[in-house]
Amino acid sequence: MTLARTVARLIACVSLMVVTGCSGSAGPTCGTGSCIRVLFLGNSFTYVNDLPSTFARLAESAGRPVQAAMVANGGETLAQHAASSDSLDKIASQGWTYVVLQDQSETPATATGRDDYTYPAASELASRAEAAGAVPLLFMTWAHKDGLPASGLPTYEAMQQRIDAAYRLISEELDVPVAPVGFTWYMVRQDHPDIDLWQDDGSHPSRAGTYLAACVFYASIFQESPEGLSFHGGISEKQAHDLQAEANDNVLKQQTQWRLR
Repeated sequence: MTLARTVARLIACVSLMVVTGCSGSAGPTCGTGSCIRVLFLGNSFTYVNDLPSTFARLAESAGRPVQAAMVANGGETLAQHAASSDSLDKIASQGWTYVVLQDQSETPATATGRDDYTYPAASELASRAEAAGAVPLLFMTWAHKDGLPASGLPTYEAMQQRIDAAYRLISEELDVPVAPVGFTWYMVRQDHPDIDLWQDDGSHPSRAGTYLAACVFYASIFQESPEGLSFHGGISEKQAHDLQAEANDNVLKQQTQWRLR
């Protein structure tokens, strides 16, 4: 790693530590069996706006204690997590209920990335999670706002379709559940085009995007609608209610295809 990249990573981690750090936790300290423990393995899509904390606070507003933690560095792939002692040690460190697996968004959008990197890494990490007594949960991410033209995916829709198909295939092959954040993101764009889910870079989530992801994880993990929950994650009450309803419609009303358990 070059000096410039090292400095940039340290700056990113220091800024994130105001919230949770590049590796951190949120929610109560659990006694044995007293709450749901969720470990997020991801990258900036996980740590921007602190998705684990947002999810934990959403669950808390429903009276459901959650301990959420993450290992997430900028641009980190599942293949890097599978080769990382930090990630593997974290999986084995305590009795997680779920281990969330989120790849760098561009990797599963191409056949080569999906087959050579995402699938084998997800398989290895899912096996590690299951050996530790946890349920592996795939995090279907959203596409870039302008697609991925360099890989022949010139629009958001084209990239999202590839990402969705990749996670569905891996979910089927490994027989593990998937939290359909990207699929629900697509539906929100159709139903509520006024809600901007991306930051200005067209890649990272806005607060609304992170809140949507938290609602999808709530519905996926508890198999219960987030509709009516009082925590709104810093967005308007109307937007929160709209996103809660979308999570209900696109997760719980279609939960069989997501292999939720």
